[in-house]
Amino acid sequence: MKKIGLLFIGLCISVSAMGQSKSSEAKKLLDEVSSKMGAYKNMVIGFNSSLVNKAAGITNDPPIRGEITLSGEKYNLDYLGNTFIFDGKKLVVINQDEKEVTITNGNIEEEDGFIYPSKLLTFYKEGYNYTMGALKNSNGRNVQYINLTPIDSNSDIVKVQLGIDAKTKHIYKLTQIGSNGAETTFTITKFKSNQPISEKLFSFDRTKYTKQGYYID
Repeated sequence: MKKIGLLFIGLCISVSAMGQSKSSEAKKLLDEVSSKMGAYKNMVIGFNSSLVNKAAGITNDPPIRGEITLSGEKYNLDYLGNTFIFDGKKLVVINQDEKEVTITNGNIEEEDGFIYPSKLLTFYKEGYNYTMGALKNSNGRNVQYINLTPIDSNSDIVKVQLGIDAKTKHIYKLTQIGSNGAETTFTITKFKSNQPISEKLFSFDRTKYTKQGYYID
């Protein structure tokens, strides 16, 4: 009986060590990706996004296209009929359909828990546990998946899967599963770095939109 107890303890220690090893391996890869992509002067990323909620009968097909230009903390994002401009201090949301502009101090995207394209490089650094997932082939590219689970049991996000191109160490795909069963996926379709872009891309021209009849809040 004593031997069985010692064997069980040894097995638990072994499983725990394997878990820690996978977690350490996942963190190492995440940090490598963040360091490599974060070192670029800027990035221009095109992506497709899809939303599926089987329980609610929701699916968007074809996927929604978007594009984001990132430079440090600044970004310009075109997504869901809106343009988001963040200059590092203020976030401007331009609704093209309603011809409305909303300006807020700080980046409100940090508050709602949703992983926006602007958070791709940093979202995992706080509030998640992670382990290595499967290595899969996607259209001729090897994609290493990492599984992330929120530390907060009350989080609106239940699970995140991050797919990383094993060759380039660039993010290829991100899937987040919500507590309501909704599954949102971002797949990167275009990636360019260190492009000749103007700083005006991250600033809001109030006069331009006033002349076009936009309501500015």
